[in-house]
Amino acid sequence: MNALRLGWARGRIELRQSLTNPADLFNHCFWPALMLVTLYFLRHRTFGGASVPLGALVLPSILGMDASMAMVTMSQQLTADREDGTLLRARATPGGVRAYLVGKVLAVALGLLVDLAIFLGPALLIIPPARTPDAATVAWVLALGLLATLPIGAVLGALFPTVRGQGLLTLPVLAVIGISGIFYPITALPGWVQGIAQAFPVYWLGLGMRSALLPADAVAVEIGGSWRPLETAAVLAVWALAGLALAPLVLRERLALHHRPQPGGGGRGQGR
Repeated sequence: MNALRLGWARGRIELRQSLTNPADLFNHCFWPALMLVTLYFLRHRTFGGASVPLGALVLPSILGMDASMAMVTMSQQLTADREDGTLLRARATPGGVRAYLVGKVLAVALGLLVDLAIFLGPALLIIPPARTPDAATVAWVLALGLLATLPIGAVLGALFPTVRGQGLLTLPVLAVIGISGIFYPITALPGWVQGIAQAFPVYWLGLGMRSALLPADAVAVEIGGSWRPLETAAVLAVWALAGLALAPLVLRERLALHHRPQPGGGGRGQGR
């Protein structure tokens, strides 16, 4: 409970700092602005026999994609904190690493909600909603999606040695986004590409958001002509369980390795 309390306080402080720092504010606005431009050019396009414009199909998909991109943000911030010693200082206090993880997850998740709010207001003016949103579905897909992506982001952040190496993560994530039916229905892609896309949470987050925001007949462009809510919950839950199990173990091992004295180092506490 103490770790949760400290993590909650840390997360709120980090979020407040990110909303008052010009560089962080630019990052909060840049990605939503880029997606709004994309949405504008897709607003009048159609796909096959779909009953809604392509822009309306893309809008909820972008919401799901943004939740996936929070994984990259988590990885980058954790790598930076490990590199500058923030994590080592947290490790020196009882429950410090646990409180750090709670705070980081909270800060990234709330930052994502800020990004979604910046995007969604103008987006609904460009593409009016095709139906009344199913708020309950949006809530569970977003919550389960964050549980599926943020712990994996923490694992990746623990594995990357420096922030400069994060480019090796961003490119594969963008490739997965490209094949996950975010900007164009996945049924237009070859079958083997569809299989690869369905192994990652990006596709399922987009599918879950589309099921909550699109009319029932829009399901015709989905795989099997179904929203597949049970499969969505199952895949995201598997990713969430894997990430929650791996993140503390990997982070603890990396911190121990960082703190471990080198052979012949001649002193206690000398690490890499």
